[in-house]
Amino acid sequence: MKDKENQTGKEENLLTKILKERCPNCGKGEVFKKKNSIFELPVMNDKCEKCQYYFDREPGYFIGAMYISYGLAVLQGILTFLIINTFFSEVSTIYLVLIIVAVIAAFSLKNYKLSRIIYMHIFPD
Repeated sequence: MKDKENQTGKEENLLTKILKERCPNCGKGEVFKKKNSIFELPVMNDKCEKCQYYFDREPGYFIGAMYISYGLAVLQGILTFLIINTFFSEVSTIYLVLIIVAVIAAFSLKNYKLSRIIYMHIFPD
């Protein structure tokens, strides 16, 4: 299947590049290597296979991505709270906390990947 850019002649939007985990420079290369197992931790490629853009440019570059990851986890926690409190208001507080922690833990690896990709798109050079 061809890229959206090739089909319509226009570049993909920023949100599509981030969700597809694509290179911030060309939008075509994969940022992370494919996993062999669901329990395997994400591993970044050193550079884009399409445009040779280096993802990890200096030591400590992704420290700022931790703030984005934290923000994603807080957003997921708030949304989980609102959904449970709206539709299942009879849930006790301890179960509510456990469900929120479980949701945040379930999305932690995806948050790790998304936060790095978002950070690279915010600070491309």
